[in-house]
Amino acid sequence: MNAHAALQFLSFIVVMAALVYPLGGYLERVFTGKSTWLDPLCRPIERLIYRVCRVDPTLEMSAGEYSFSFLFFSLAGILFLYTLLRLQRILPYFFPQYLSTPMDPGLAWNTAVSFATTTTWQAYAGESTMSYLAQMVGLAAQNFLAAAAGLAVGVAFLRGFARERSETLGNFWVDLTRGLMWVLLPASIIVSLILVAQGVPMNWHSYSVAHTLEGATQVIAQGPVAALESIKNLGTNGGGFFGANGAHPFENPTPFSNFIEMLAIAALPAALTNTFGRMVRQPRQGWLLFGVMLALLAAGFWICGSAEAGTNPLYPHLDESAGNMEGKEVRFGAPGSALTAVVTSNLATGSTNAGHDSFTPIGGLVPLVNMLLGEVIFGGLGTGMYSIILVALIAVFLTGLMIGRTPEYLGKRVGPCEQKLIMLYTLAGPACVLASTALAVTSRGGLSGLTTNTGPHGFTEILYAYASCLANNGQSFGGLSANSLFYNLTTVVAMLVGRFALAIPALALAGKFACQGRGPVHAGTLRTDTVTFGAVLAVTICLLGGLSFFPALSLGPLLERALLLR
Repeated sequence: MNAHAALQFLSFIVVMAALVYPLGGYLERVFTGKSTWLDPLCRPIERLIYRVCRVDPTLEMSAGEYSFSFLFFSLAGILFLYTLLRLQRILPYFFPQYLSTPMDPGLAWNTAVSFATTTTWQAYAGESTMSYLAQMVGLAAQNFLAAAAGLAVGVAFLRGFARERSETLGNFWVDLTRGLMWVLLPASIIVSLILVAQGVPMNWHSYSVAHTLEGATQVIAQGPVAALESIKNLGTNGGGFFGANGAHPFENPTPFSNFIEMLAIAALPAALTNTFGRMVRQPRQGWLLFGVMLALLAAGFWICGSAEAGTNPLYPHLDESAGNMEGKEVRFGAPGSALTAVVTSNLATGSTNAGHDSFTPIGGLVPLVNMLLGEVIFGGLGTGMYSIILVALIAVFLTGLMIGRTPEYLGKRVGPCEQKLIMLYTLAGPACVLASTALAVTSRGGLSGLTTNTGPHGFTEILYAYASCLANNGQSFGGLSANSLFYNLTTVVAMLVGRFALAIPALALAGKFACQGRGPVHAGTLRTDTVTFGAVLAVTICLLGGLSFFPALSLGPLLERALLLR
């Protein structure tokens, strides 16, 4: 990895780290009801929303009630978006558009679940499948709503550790409203304006028709791209206006726009570590989690960047100065593509700017492993926090076994009931990914999607698809024809597991911790805000990932690498 790549990554983490403290404090003020500079504008609108929707903001919910509200809201979003997508061809377009891909029931259902779970898995090209109405009223709206719902669940989870002797975790509808009005809407306006200044289109024009020098006709899609682009990144969604996503010059025209979009993805999830430290009144706890996440992020970039800085071993005569440029945009180069691959795979956002299918085996291994680890490296908006904390609870439990202490975290006892919920959360992801992959590689419907590659590379494409859907990420490895009944249905299962089968046990666990008091600190208390515990946590993350997925990785990218060197 050259100096240019290192400088680009260092610049990114410096700016991201500088935003953690102020944004973390702002989020803590928003979700604890303290005053903020947006209150004069947002408070009257908030009260109107509660009045119209008949929401009592003073009424708090138990973990079960919070989970039910989350499920009900998500289901309503799925049904609304499915209906809109099925009817988009008979609804008014307002402007002429070129809808060449049919929106059949399987694809509509897959897309609706995808956007309502922040997965935004795209088995279609947006510019040829979606009208402006579907893009803005359907997809962009769900990007806001689903992201706010995930943020609300994450904040409720943090309250479970902050509260003592409490039966409630807050009010889902209040958290949802405040996340939308105080966080996502203002942030999306700022990012959209920056992107427009960089050349991202924001218009309602008809598609342009150009005639090439060879006499062919080319349709150039445009539209309200900046509005969707900003919230897809801020909400850790990732569904692009165009099929090429972040590689399309209208979505991501310059290296600076690429930097801004990566920063938009990372800023809020990273700041939530500071919010957590503030809520539990132990700032060091938040900084420790941030440090562990940052160390793993840096390790992933170093491995991926180093792999992509070289060339294919089969062609050693090629110039290595530019790195492996297959499937990459020249305006980003190998360093910018590696940075985006690592950030988007860690932060549950499928906003890729390169074809990961064309990465080297080790370069492609990194984003795959990042997703298989389960959003523990910053992760999605809200979901990343309960993912890393649940692994921290496993680390506490294992350490407690070694030193003969009852496991505790922040003064909360990890008893048998809590351990069962942790194990349910931990096993759900690997069981879903591995079972789905096994079904795909042993069935005609699954193998029919391998239209480009077979062997270990084809296996990686299938494993990557289910890992992406489980992580609610949405990026694909490429080369897999996923718009089929088999993949439209099986990826939906992975998305639903990744969204609800993980969030609901996390909320139940938070409810258990909220009911407890906080135990006193004594000589036998395990310190969880030290560098030593940070190392234990990092090792636990790697061990869980390795024990769950190393055999599968051995059949995919690791085997491909070995065959490449043979």
